[in-house]
Amino acid sequence: MKLAYLALGMLLLSSCATYHMTTESMLTQFAQVHPEYKVTILVAPPFVFWPGIVKGNDLTQVKVLDKHEKEVTLDVTIRTGIRFTQTDGSHTTFYFNTLLLRDSTVTGSRTHFFNWQIKPIPYSSIAKIELQK
Repeated sequence: MKLAYLALGMLLLSSCATYHMTTESMLTQFAQVHPEYKVTILVAPPFVFWPGIVKGNDLTQVKVLDKHEKEVTLDVTIRTGIRFTQTDGSHTTFYFNTLLLRDSTVTGSRTHFFNWQIKPIPYSSIAKIELQK
Protein backbone atom coordinates (compact mmCIF):
# COMPACT_ATOMS: atom_id res chain seq x y z
CA MET A 1 0.00 0.00 0.00
CA LYS A 2 2.84 2.41 0.83
CA LEU A 3 4.41 1.59 -2.51
CA ALA A 4 1.17 2.59 -4.28
CA TYR A 5 1.14 5.99 -2.52
CA LEU A 6 4.79 6.52 -3.38
CA ALA A 7 4.14 5.68 -7.04
CA LEU A 8 1.14 8.02 -7.17
CA GLY A 9 3.19 10.83 -5.59
CA MET A 10 6.00 10.33 -8.09
CA LEU A 11 3.51 10.40 -10.98
CA LEU A 12 1.94 13.65 -9.77
CA LEU A 13 5.31 15.32 -9.26
CA SER A 14 6.70 14.22 -12.60
CA SER A 15 3.67 15.21 -14.66
CA CYS A 16 4.20 18.98 -14.34
CA ALA A 17 6.65 20.51 -16.77
CA THR A 18 8.34 23.82 -16.02
CA TYR A 19 9.42 26.19 -18.77
CA HIS A 20 11.14 29.58 -18.73
CA MET A 21 11.33 32.77 -20.74
CA THR A 22 13.31 36.00 -20.72
CA THR A 23 11.90 39.41 -19.88
CA GLU A 24 12.59 40.51 -23.47
CA SER A 25 10.63 37.54 -24.86
CA MET A 26 7.71 38.33 -22.55
CA LEU A 27 7.67 42.00 -23.61
CA THR A 28 7.80 41.03 -27.31
CA GLN A 29 4.95 38.52 -27.00
CA PHE A 30 2.80 40.98 -25.05
CA ALA A 31 3.34 43.85 -27.54
CA GLN A 32 -0.04 43.36 -29.23
CA VAL A 33 -2.00 41.98 -26.26
CA HIS A 34 -5.30 43.55 -25.29
CA PRO A 35 -6.81 43.35 -21.79
CA GLU A 36 -10.05 41.42 -21.45
CA TYR A 37 -12.38 40.36 -18.66
CA LYS A 38 -12.52 36.66 -17.83
CA VAL A 39 -15.58 35.06 -16.23
CA THR A 40 -15.28 31.86 -14.19
CA ILE A 41 -18.33 29.91 -13.01
CA LEU A 42 -17.82 27.13 -10.48
CA VAL A 43 -20.38 24.34 -10.55
CA ALA A 44 -20.18 21.87 -7.66
CA PRO A 45 -23.52 20.03 -7.51
CA PRO A 46 -25.87 20.83 -5.92
CA PHE A 47 -24.38 24.34 -5.74
CA VAL A 48 -23.57 26.86 -8.44
CA PHE A 49 -21.25 29.63 -7.30
CA TRP A 50 -21.52 33.15 -8.64
CA PRO A 51 -19.09 33.84 -11.46
CA GLY A 52 -15.74 35.37 -10.72
CA ILE A 53 -14.62 38.20 -12.97
CA VAL A 54 -10.95 39.13 -13.33
CA LYS A 55 -9.04 41.19 -15.85
CA GLY A 56 -6.37 39.46 -17.92
CA ASN A 57 -4.69 39.09 -21.30
CA ASP A 58 -5.99 37.60 -24.54
CA LEU A 59 -3.00 35.35 -25.35
CA THR A 60 -3.92 31.80 -26.35
CA GLN A 61 -0.34 30.59 -26.91
CA VAL A 62 3.06 31.58 -25.58
CA LYS A 63 6.58 30.69 -26.74
CA VAL A 64 8.86 29.45 -23.96
CA LEU A 65 12.06 27.42 -23.53
CA ASP A 66 12.21 23.95 -21.99
CA LYS A 67 15.00 22.66 -19.73
CA HIS A 68 17.08 21.81 -22.83
CA GLU A 69 16.71 25.40 -24.16
CA LYS A 70 14.45 24.26 -27.02
CA GLU A 71 11.61 26.59 -27.99
CA VAL A 72 8.15 25.23 -27.17
CA THR A 73 4.75 26.78 -27.87
CA LEU A 74 2.35 26.30 -24.96
CA ASP A 75 -1.41 26.65 -25.13
CA VAL A 76 -2.51 29.03 -22.38
CA THR A 77 -5.26 27.58 -20.16
CA ILE A 78 -6.81 28.72 -16.90
CA ARG A 79 -4.36 26.38 -15.14
CA THR A 80 -1.18 27.85 -16.63
CA GLY A 81 0.83 29.41 -13.82
CA ILE A 82 3.68 31.90 -13.93
CA ARG A 83 6.35 32.51 -11.30
CA PHE A 84 8.56 35.57 -11.17
CA THR A 85 11.82 35.47 -9.22
CA GLN A 86 13.05 38.94 -8.40
CA THR A 87 16.64 40.11 -7.97
CA ASP A 88 16.14 40.25 -4.17
CA GLY A 89 15.28 36.50 -4.16
CA SER A 90 11.54 36.89 -3.58
CA HIS A 91 9.01 34.91 -5.63
CA THR A 92 5.55 35.80 -6.91
CA THR A 93 3.25 33.16 -8.42
CA PHE A 94 -0.11 33.72 -10.12
CA TYR A 95 -2.17 32.70 -13.17
CA PHE A 96 -0.63 33.48 -16.56
CA ASN A 97 -3.92 34.43 -18.23
CA THR A 98 -4.37 37.25 -15.69
CA LEU A 99 -0.92 38.74 -16.40
CA LEU A 100 -0.93 42.33 -17.65
CA LEU A 101 1.94 44.67 -18.45
CA ARG A 102 1.40 48.26 -17.32
CA ASP A 103 3.91 51.06 -17.77
CA SER A 104 7.09 49.34 -16.55
CA THR A 105 5.49 46.78 -14.24
CA VAL A 106 3.86 43.33 -14.32
CA THR A 107 0.53 42.75 -12.58
CA GLY A 108 -1.83 39.79 -12.29
CA SER A 109 -4.30 37.96 -10.09
CA ARG A 110 -3.73 35.06 -7.71
CA THR A 111 -7.24 33.68 -8.30
CA HIS A 112 -9.88 33.50 -11.01
CA PHE A 113 -12.83 34.06 -8.64
CA PHE A 114 -12.13 37.61 -7.54
CA ASN A 115 -9.57 40.25 -8.35
CA TRP A 116 -6.78 39.45 -5.83
CA GLN A 117 -4.01 41.49 -7.44
CA ILE A 118 -0.33 40.85 -6.80
CA LYS A 119 1.99 43.67 -5.80
CA PRO A 120 3.24 45.13 -9.12
CA ILE A 121 6.67 43.83 -10.17
CA PRO A 122 9.01 46.28 -11.95
CA TYR A 123 10.63 44.89 -15.12
CA SER A 124 14.04 45.89 -13.80
CA SER A 125 13.70 43.62 -10.76
CA ILE A 126 12.85 40.42 -12.70
CA ALA A 127 15.63 37.84 -12.47
CA LYS A 128 13.76 34.74 -13.75
CA ILE A 129 10.38 33.89 -15.31
CA GLU A 130 9.03 30.33 -15.08
CA LEU A 131 5.79 28.91 -16.48
CA GLN A 132 4.11 25.72 -15.42
CA LYS A 133 1.39 23.94 -17.33
